[in-house]
Amino acid sequence: MAVIRPFNSLRPREDVVSKVAALPYDVYNRQEALEEVLKQPLSFLKIDRAETQFDKDFNPYDTKVYEKARDSLQDMINDGLLIKEGQCCYYVYELTMDGRSQTGLVGCAAIDDYLGNVIKKHEKTREDKEIDRINHVDICNAQTGPIFLAYRSQKIINQVVDSIKKETQLYDFVAPDGVRHTVWKVDQESDIETLSTEFKTIQSIYIADGHHRTASAVKVGLKRREENPGYTGDEEYNFFLSVLFPHDQLMILDYNRVVKDLNQHSKDEFLAEVSKAFLVEEMGAEPYKPIEKSTFGMYVEGVWYKLTAKDEIRSTNPVDGLDVALLQNHILTPVLNIIDIRTDKRIDFVGGIRGLKELEKRANCDMKLAFSMFPTSINELFEVSDAGQLMPPKSTWFEPKLRSGIFIHELS
Repeated sequence: MAVIRPFNSLRPREDVVSKVAALPYDVYNRQEALEEVLKQPLSFLKIDRAETQFDKDFNPYDTKVYEKARDSLQDMINDGLLIKEGQCCYYVYELTMDGRSQTGLVGCAAIDDYLGNVIKKHEKTREDKEIDRINHVDICNAQTGPIFLAYRSQKIINQVVDSIKKETQLYDFVAPDGVRHTVWKVDQESDIETLSTEFKTIQSIYIADGHHRTASAVKVGLKRREENPGYTGDEEYNFFLSVLFPHDQLMILDYNRVVKDLNQHSKDEFLAEVSKAFLVEEMGAEPYKPIEKSTFGMYVEGVWYKLTAKDEIRSTNPVDGLDVALLQNHILTPVLNIIDIRTDKRIDFVGGIRGLKELEKRANCDMKLAFSMFPTSINELFEVSDAGQLMPPKSTWFEPKLRSGIFIHELS
């Protein structure tokens, strides 16, 4: 049983929402975040990445940075840029990119559902990243970036959402990257009750994107419980800001890899090693994008190859059968000696939205080798999560990205 409840949102005025809304904090490096804030002073990045308000050498994890985020948030409230809804609501949030739309429900999920494995994860988190967001949420006393959750599509929820979308929009704007964001408020008690009741029939909800934000929100909630031993479980810190999407509206893009060198192999030696586990076909100069599972594109020294996994390395195990695992277990680790892709500086990752030309550019510039991947499917994500296993890092790339700053969940 999943507990999803409405909340009293802090949100931008309609006339400034397009200027406030920002991509998630972790898609930018420090310099890129600074450039965005300079370009758009109202960008919510000045709160999500408050180090942009300090000299470039200032420690981004200093307490003063999180205090600046809190103060900037309060300034936006004092200036009337952010307004309090005044009642507990859900919101319907639609994102449209390249003519394709996906529609989710904005609400708050329970930290107890995460702790009880009703909300399932598929990715390992890093403590340093958790600590950063724990400090940000705790000092700001608010969750500023929604968690991207998925669930198996439910007929009644879809019907309510479709009905709400016929009503007057709360927000409707196109971001600089061309993605359209449309929001409707769900404030009728009958709709709220129906949605809350229907989510209670759902046995499993899945983190699609935002594992570190989720873990951080949960740990802040547990910290607040320790500080308030008489808590009831109904306090806002027991819940975290989420957007929940039905699985059949989601699309996962490929998450490609580029590698610095061939691990002291010549090209011929490298191809011979790869041929032990994969059928290797030379494709020429035209970029090769895999069109089915267990196939890969590989670009090295100006030539593209198609790799097809041999039957003996394929697996029915939910994790070992993933394409990212096949690549890791049979090329990256044994041939290229890349053991931990989270820390090895010889490998980098390129989201599929950047295209295959970006892979060629990297391989011809600061890298040596590139792999184009077939996207992990949403069903594979569900299977791994249901099995209680974890995907290799950088297995999924979701587009379009949810914006931060449209909805803010205050913890008290």
